[in-house]
Amino acid sequence: MTNESTSTAPLHPPVGGFQEVDGRRLYLHRQGTGGPAVVLLPGASAIGLDYFGVQQGVAQFTTAVVYDRGGTGFSDEAALPRTAAEVAGELRELLRAQGVPGPYVLVAHSLGGAYAHGFAQRYPQDVAGLVWLDAFHRDWDDYMPAEASLAATLRLSPTEEQLRQALPAIRQLCEELLVDYPADVRDAVTEYHVSERWIHAGIAERASMPELAVELRAGADLPDVPLIALTPLGVDPGQQALMSEELLQAMHDGKTRLYADMVARVSNGEQRLLADTGHSQFVFERTDVVVRAIRDVVDRAGRA
Repeated sequence: MTNESTSTAPLHPPVGGFQEVDGRRLYLHRQGTGGPAVVLLPGASAIGLDYFGVQQGVAQFTTAVVYDRGGTGFSDEAALPRTAAEVAGELRELLRAQGVPGPYVLVAHSLGGAYAHGFAQRYPQDVAGLVWLDAFHRDWDDYMPAEASLAATLRLSPTEEQLRQALPAIRQLCEELLVDYPADVRDAVTEYHVSERWIHAGIAERASMPELAVELRAGADLPDVPLIALTPLGVDPGQQALMSEELLQAMHDGKTRLYADMVARVSNGEQRLLADTGHSQFVFERTDVVVRAIRDVVDRAGRA
């Protein structure tokens, strides 16, 4: 693991505010009322306001919280990467300080799955349900060809210089994906995704994936709570640039089996496949499907 601190975050996000936790200001935006509260855990390189569209939909029927982990987004800097236990403890303290009562429905996208699992291991009584948005799983390597293992994926990841060269294309992609967001939110999110902090935080967090898998394997499995896993099977532009068509197909087959087995381990689990969108873009392109899955888990958690 490295011990790299990201640069200072912008101080004025367009919505939401800050809460101090352990001497560090954390960004949080809360909307809606009622419970169980839904908490969205961003992937690597993502921030809470990436999920603004999802939050708007969820806030129609319950409390919806987006936030930035320390060292990412609008939150204060922190040494990255961090353990799942560290991130879980930070999140629990943030929610308590803000008076958001548990138990929570955790909605995890990509690397956010590691932190959701870590939260569930440490605070199982605070988890009412889970929504897995193509999220990290500790058993990934058991289902993948060697060329798509966590370690191999890291070796295929773009370098800092490659990411800098891609910034104009990333800006264009943000403008397309966030077209329906309010202008101030769209502009703030776009500027973050073309910043040096975005480059460094994403690389640092992704570097911890093999270690996170080891950490999570030492603890309990996911709790027996309502769980829906959304599995997009479309082509992700970033993956397409780095992997062959054959390897991408093997990854899709592997993760379909992985998440099918994951939901089979709980009493009320379900996998939903999305054929028309990919890993990075489906939370924007299929917001309706994501919100529906969250609502279904909220309803099932309420009945439970």
